[in-house]
Amino acid sequence: MTISKVTRRSFFLTSTAALAALAVPAFALTDAQAKSLIDRAVTDINKVIASGKPLNTMIRDFEKIFAKYADVNVIARSALGPDARGLSSSQSRAYTKAFQGYIARKYGKRFNEFVGGQIEVQGVRKVKSFHEVKALARLRGQSPFEVNFLVSDRSGSSKFFDMIIEGISLRLSEKSEIGAMLDKNRGDINGLIADLKKAG
Repeated sequence: MTISKVTRRSFFLTSTAALAALAVPAFALTDAQAKSLIDRAVTDINKVIASGKPLNTMIRDFEKIFAKYADVNVIARSALGPDARGLSSSQSRAYTKAFQGYIARKYGKRFNEFVGGQIEVQGVRKVKSFHEVKALARLRGQSPFEVNFLVSDRSGSSKFFDMIIEGISLRLSEKSEIGAMLDKNRGDINGLIADLKKAG
């Protein structure tokens, strides 16, 4: 075999190996990793619930938790739907930030219902390309209800991209809400952003 053939063969094998490494993620998300992410998120949420802080402070704390553990960009773009593809970079950043604050205010206001209660992680299962982490919310004077988190690492890091509260998807319910706001603003994304900053 000539040197040129050896060189070509070595190059082909090296290139093939490199492409294979790119095609397969080095670290696939496991059940344990998905559960660990939600364990940490729930621990942080329970600390806020038990803190006794004023509601506005609790909402700010919840926004930090949401930004840390949720794939805010995916949730925000999913809620906006096809219109998200037409956003400029500055509009996308402004919309995502406004959406994050809106979600924090909307769901954070429910902390008063959780005072004296807590959320408990129950288990995890693999579902197609993501993991579902099941949790149970135990509130004073109410029957426990399920809060399930859908977790993926497809965006580059482990985050939850949906939260199912008593069978209702946060992403799907917010898609309806955001769609109504956008219609109200006759498709004007800047008007939507302004409304999101006040809503929740």
